[in-house]
Amino acid sequence: MRTYSPSAKDITRAWYVVDADGQTLGRLATRVASVLRGKHKPTFTPHLDLGDHVIVVNADKIVVTGAKSEQKQYHAHSGYPGGLRSVPFAQQFEKDPTRIVEAAITGMLPKNKLGRSMARKLKVYAGPDHPHAAQQPAPLPDHV
Repeated sequence: MRTYSPSAKDITRAWYVVDADGQTLGRLATRVASVLRGKHKPTFTPHLDLGDHVIVVNADKIVVTGAKSEQKQYHAHSGYPGGLRSVPFAQQFEKDPTRIVEAAITGMLPKNKLGRSMARKLKVYAGPDHPHAAQQPAPLPDHV
């Protein structure tokens, strides 16, 4: 018996919307990363992008536990010597809370072309509104 491998015509992508209001950052990120990767589908294949589109709203109401709000740092490097820039969680949250959610989710995806194509299907918005109503997104199921 041959192993089934889905082709491009077999891939169907759904749209899901997730409300981040009051949710813990890491727990939300694991659920969303799993859907972006396609692990919730019975046809999951590690080397293919079978995941669905995910819209995260209310990113400005995300919650972190413990002392992460005081201790967590976000790093970026310019590529030049001494070009490391660190921003504390609280300052990044004030400036752009969507970057915090995106960083948490994309950090759980593969670090290659496949992971970048999965990350392109993620849309994060600080408020409750999003411009993707035409795609008719459904709420993310609890079992995912």
